[in-house]
Amino acid sequence: MKVEALIFNLIAVFCLVAGAVYGVWSREPIGTTALVLSGGLTGLIGGFFWFVSRRIDARPEDRKDADIADGAGELGFFSPGSYWPVALAASAALMGLALAFFYSWLILIAAAALLITIGGLLFEYYVGQNATQS
Repeated sequence: MKVEALIFNLIAVFCLVAGAVYGVWSREPIGTTALVLSGGLTGLIGGFFWFVSRRIDARPEDRKDADIADGAGELGFFSPGSYWPVALAASAALMGLALAFFYSWLILIAAAALLITIGGLLFEYYVGQNATQS
């Protein structure tokens, strides 16, 4: 996590310095505000990563003496053949279009589609043929 904290904090410093230079040279408030807020948000993420990195053990990515084999092992469970992410992306795209054109009837349909696909993705391995037997 220390590497990620360093990357985000460097980006935050760059955005804040660029925002100060841009604000002085251009005297344009919108771009300056955007750069300062971007620096603040990336600094927030970098600060969180730095805070977490102090409280957990060093990962192989954070140690200079680590080997590639130190990072081996199970990373998590990833569904090999799920169609729910495709449906979720389609319903999110539909919501984006509905919000862009601000069709209230389409926003309702897209919200219902999003709720259904999020529920389908969350409960995929609790119901149906993929349900785990306990």
